[in-house]
Order: sequence, then structure tokens, then C-alpha cells
Amino acid sequence: MSARPFRILGVQQIAIGAPDKARLRRLWVDLFGLEVTGTFVSERENVDEDICATGAGPFKVEVDLMQPLDPEKKPAVHTTPLNHVGLWVDDLPKAVEWLSAQGVRFAPGGIRRGAAGFDICFIHPKGNDEFPVGGEGVLIELVQAPPEVVQAFRALAEAGTEGVTAR
Repeated sequence: MSARPFRILGVQQIAIGAPDKARLRRLWVDLFGLEVTGTFVSERENVDEDICATGAGPFKVEVDLMQPLDPEKKPAVHTTPLNHVGLWVDDLPKAVEWLSAQGVRFAPGGIRRGAAGFDICFIHPKGNDEFPVGGEGVLIELVQAPPEVVQAFRALAEAGTEGVTAR
């Protein structure tokens, strides 16, 4: 196995689905105090979502509250309450190339612009014969981190190693 040419930096988002996002908003916005920073509606993805956030700057994490536009159509964003987890990655094209070579199965659609404006792609929840490695039931979104996020995580990692000595 070749050296991994990318780094997973941290959690970018958690997407939660329900038949009615108003009930999700009651908990996440009204009670937990997350800020609604945007909305996203897509017929193709069968989703109506509120994009919420907690944290600040490069360490902000989105919590996407999703409901289907049509509960009878696919994708069914509400049938798995924890719809997907998004991870910041420092070099998305290299990650996709390397992970594919390791047998990771990606969902159709390839790298594309996501709801929050970042390039994204999804690791399929299940492997298959050609690509046996999947998310073991979890849809995983890889999100290209912008330069300021890459730098913030690099600085955090470097600060965490200062003063550490070998024993």
C-alpha cells in the first residue's frame, strides 16, 4: 500500500434526516441554539435542508437538518436519521484517486460542488465486488477543505506537538 497522499482534518458536517425538519429545528435551533446559516433545496437530491452551524471560523461544524421533498422518492434522506457524516480533507482529488486504488466504493456523481459551496464526493455505504470497501452502512462525505481550514488544522497539529519529548 502506498503512502496516503492526503489527510482527514476533522468533522465538517453531520446531516440528520426526518420526515419533517421542523421537529429537528425545535431541538437543534430552538433548544441547542445552533444558528441557521442557509438553506438548500434540490429536486435531484430530493432534499429540503436547513444548514445550521456550531463553532466558529475554520472549526465551525455544520449540522444539516433534512427532509425529503417527496417521501416516496429516492434518495430517502429521512429513512436513516443519521444521513451522513462529512469529513474535511486537505486534497480531495488525491484522496479519491488513492482511496479508489485501495478498493473504496464511491457513490455515483463524482467530485462536484456541494450545498455549502465546497467540492465534495461520497463514499458509498456498502462495498461491492469491484470496490469492496464502503462505509459499513454509513454514507461518508469527503469535503475539500479551503486553505484557511487546512492551515488552521495544521497549526493546531503543530501546537499539539510542541513541548512533547521522547521518553
